[in-house]
Amino acid sequence: MVEIEVANRSGVELDVGAAAELIRAVLHDEGIDDGELGFQLVSPDEIRELKRDHLGIDEATDVLAFPIDGREPVPDGLPRQLGDVVLCPQVVGAAWRSPLVHAVLHLVGYDHGAEMEARERTHA
Repeated sequence: MVEIEVANRSGVELDVGAAAELIRAVLHDEGIDDGELGFQLVSPDEIRELKRDHLGIDEATDVLAFPIDGREPVPDGLPRQLGDVVLCPQVVGAAWRSPLVHAVLHLVGYDHGAEMEARERTHA
């Protein structure tokens, strides 16, 4: 099972159970049923800082993905470290599902383009 470590520093409630189900469904469809993933909910200021520090763009955004192992082989006995998804509930509002799917697909190696868009549509 994919273990999801959740931290909510956003000050906003989000249905974390539904988000975890969606994360696991996307990963399952991508052939990943075991591993660890961090799911962070942050404020607009924090996501803006992360985007500036990591991408060089000084603006708030809906979601960021920080992949680690992706689909790369991992040594026997070690859990797959998928990475972290950082989502800003204040930016996405009630429409958090699509940005979350987008970020999880980044964790498993998809880049923007037709293939990723097709995978996103399967979870719309």
